[in-house]
Amino acid sequence: MTDTRRRVKVYTLNEDRQWDDRGTGHVSSGYVERLKGMSLLVRAESDGSLLLESKINPNTAYQKQQDTLIVWSEAENYDLALSFQEKAGCDEIWEKICQVQGKDPSVDITQDLVDESEEERFDDMSSPGLELPSCELSRLEEIAELVASSLPSPLRREKLALALENEGYIKKLLELFHVCEDLENIEGLHHLYEIIKGIFLLNRTALFEVMFSEECIMDVIGCLEYDPALSQPRKHREFLTKTAKFKEVIPISDPELKQKIHQTYRVQYIQDMVLPTPSVFEENMLSTLHSFIFFNKVEIVGMLQGMDDTQVRSAATDIFSYLVEYNPSMVREFVMQEAQQNDDVSKKLTEQKITSKDILLINLIIEHMICDTDPELGGAVQLMGLLRTLVDPENMLATANKTEKTEFLGFFYKHCMHVLTAPLLANTTEDKPSKGALRFKRKIIGLKDEFYNRYIMKSFLFEPVVKAFLNNGSRYNLMNSAIIEMFEFIRVEDIKSLTAHVIENYWKALEDVDYVQTFKGLKLRFEQQRERQDNPKLDSMRSILRNHRYRRDARTLEDEEEMWFNTDEDDIEDGEAVVSPSDKTKNDDDIMDPISKFMERKKLKESEEKEVLLKTNLSGRQSPSFKLSLSSGTKTNLTSQSSAANLPGSPGSPGSPGSPGSPGSVPKNTSQTAAITTKGGLVGLVDYPDDDDDDDDEDEDKEDALPLSKKAKFDS
Repeated sequence: MTDTRRRVKVYTLNEDRQWDDRGTGHVSSGYVERLKGMSLLVRAESDGSLLLESKINPNTAYQKQQDTLIVWSEAENYDLALSFQEKAGCDEIWEKICQVQGKDPSVDITQDLVDESEEERFDDMSSPGLELPSCELSRLEEIAELVASSLPSPLRREKLALALENEGYIKKLLELFHVCEDLENIEGLHHLYEIIKGIFLLNRTALFEVMFSEECIMDVIGCLEYDPALSQPRKHREFLTKTAKFKEVIPISDPELKQKIHQTYRVQYIQDMVLPTPSVFEENMLSTLHSFIFFNKVEIVGMLQGMDDTQVRSAATDIFSYLVEYNPSMVREFVMQEAQQNDDVSKKLTEQKITSKDILLINLIIEHMICDTDPELGGAVQLMGLLRTLVDPENMLATANKTEKTEFLGFFYKHCMHVLTAPLLANTTEDKPSKGALRFKRKIIGLKDEFYNRYIMKSFLFEPVVKAFLNNGSRYNLMNSAIIEMFEFIRVEDIKSLTAHVIENYWKALEDVDYVQTFKGLKLRFEQQRERQDNPKLDSMRSILRNHRYRRDARTLEDEEEMWFNTDEDDIEDGEAVVSPSDKTKNDDDIMDPISKFMERKKLKESEEKEVLLKTNLSGRQSPSFKLSLSSGTKTNLTSQSSAANLPGSPGSPGSPGSPGSPGSVPKNTSQTAAITTKGGLVGLVDYPDDDDDDDDEDEDKEDALPLSKKAKFDS
């Protein structure tokens, strides 16, 4: 079982006087030969790496704060802190430190923080203790002078702090504050301001715990409202009680947690709004106040994690989603700065032979996404969408001085990709996938991105898939169907690079699979590719034929047919093809081929229709100068030709072929659709040769008939 007493977090103070978390581990003390002395050692609980190795120097000032915190300075501008999970572990290590330095473990600080002159030390040695004046209204000025005179000397500050702790003096001062306010004693209130401000400068955790307790903190803030430098007192208490409102992002039922949150907010308010600016004070004079606030926040987070973790994660995810949706570039900039800062800190710690574990925001999101405990994966899906937004190149900025796509994706592949792919790599540790990997690979292939395809081919990533397929045997299950569907997708989408790769490397293993045609279809695709590569002219010929035969839609053919029917033969020579204006720029050979085929089909069709119709018994003999054919082409109503009634050769003109009573007329009661072609009619598709071999009975009608130089076609 893990020894929770020794469980600690290691913190370092950065240049902004903020504490950075360097990791969680277990602390021990022992003699280190390399350092030639007793040392504090902290090993990470995750991997056993050394988080901290610090020699206990006899002259280093160690401070014990809040019963679970030990703080000291390792070197100039390098402060360290150990935050214990339990008070017992803190007391145990504190005794080791005091034992090395020869100090009484009952003290909260082992050394004076600032050296003082020999004369001051001799004077202070002569008076073992500090006697405080009685806490009365008439002696407030005397008390204020005593506090002010004790601040320059570290030893006198120590004695004053002990006197204030032992005699419960602070609570007595706050009782006088109420009396002064009731009496409107402004002078007394000004003295109390100086006294309370001086107590803050003593920089003692034990005094802060009294001043920041639930019963005292609002009175302390009240004392700090009466700054003698101001003409009117501030109204800090009114703001905290009436203006500031506490809102629970998640329900909080623990009263201790609520009290800790209220305390931290009020202390933060004192630091930021009530006390004078830090430049007024000596360096590090309020370092304990900073530490008090920081470790309060750490404790709050720890208490929140020991309640409903799902609610905390849900609220944090919602907040993060708002940030990403509002400004993804801002989030990217933050995570890249975070990585840079961690790299700099890690470099410094490496020089000092101290290791750290960096936890980046993006990696934290990936870990929560992977480790989502929700069976429906609601949180994981939400985080996946946010991560997709952040890595989407489409919403990345690109300026002259900055290319966000290059910078952020470079950061992501360097610091985060290994975290994202860790489950996949762990899934194949035994050289065979146990779950999930095939679906992931199918998604990648579905992108049809040659960058991924080249990586798949270079690493021969189809080999484990083919092995799994063959090992599955003839069993018809989900794996069998999924693998076949993946290869079928490659075949249908004609992904040439993957098709060639599969056939060249795995065809011998797959050629016997005949219960589906997928693999034989892939082989056929591969052979077609090779044929195109070997015969590029054949491929281009196929393309030309395909363009002429299959890509000319029905409307194009109808337009060409209309042009043939509406063009006079007088305008063209016999045997010359009529070319549409849009096609005149094309090559003659390319154009004549489909037109010739078109004419041949028309001739064959009309000749067949001619033979059929000539055998039909019509009323009256049919003149050889008339040719009847059924057609679904241009539709002209046979009975509604009023506009062409007076034209020579039209059906409605007297004595013309096709008029009532003429040899070539069609009875009115016929329901057939007739196309009449005459020498004197409208232009038809082709010219038929004169029927010189027809019956002699028709010769006498030739003199009266118009020359068959044109063709007419009529539809009912």
